[in-house]
Amino acid sequence: MNTQVAHPKKLVIFASGTGSNAKNIIEYFQSNPKVVVSHVFSNNRRAKVLQTALDLEVTALHFDRESFFNSNEVLHILKDIQPDLIILAGFLWLFPENIIAAFPQKIINLHPALLPKYGGKGMYGQHVHEAVLANKEQESGITFHYVNQAYDEGEIIAQFKTSISADENVASLTQKIRTLEHKHFPEVIENLLA
Repeated sequence: MNTQVAHPKKLVIFASGTGSNAKNIIEYFQSNPKVVVSHVFSNNRRAKVLQTALDLEVTALHFDRESFFNSNEVLHILKDIQPDLIILAGFLWLFPENIIAAFPQKIINLHPALLPKYGGKGMYGQHVHEAVLANKEQESGITFHYVNQAYDEGEIIAQFKTSISADENVASLTQKIRTLEHKHFPEVIENLLA
């Protein structure tokens, strides 16, 4: 009889700001013994997500440009952790090739639009929603995709849509997109881990 306990799947989250998605993901998996968010990484020393992680008893790490792009410091930490999935949740830097190569098809990103539209450098947060509204789109949504060497060009995992009303503004569209993110992010992660 095999009584060996399976180790929980490990998630690592990268975020640059407030971290509402990171918080949502951590809380979602807290009651699941098969999945653990082990670390939250941020490139922003003052990011609220670092304190949120600590409050939820998740290890929080800050790193700088040097340790991410010019040395293998972040890569070595990730190799020590051995995450099953690396999740970019509002992380604004392009991921370096050495980390992508070390974790093939294990790094996912959430983009707040329906790729391939409204992706690429500079297209994040409000900028995306402003562009969508300026072009009088009928719908927007979110895209989960694997990370490669170019902004928002990795293979698409899943997309979820929302309609845009005639009187939509940036604030109301932001709220609609955030609702989609919070609803679907944990589900998409669960499906990938399965």
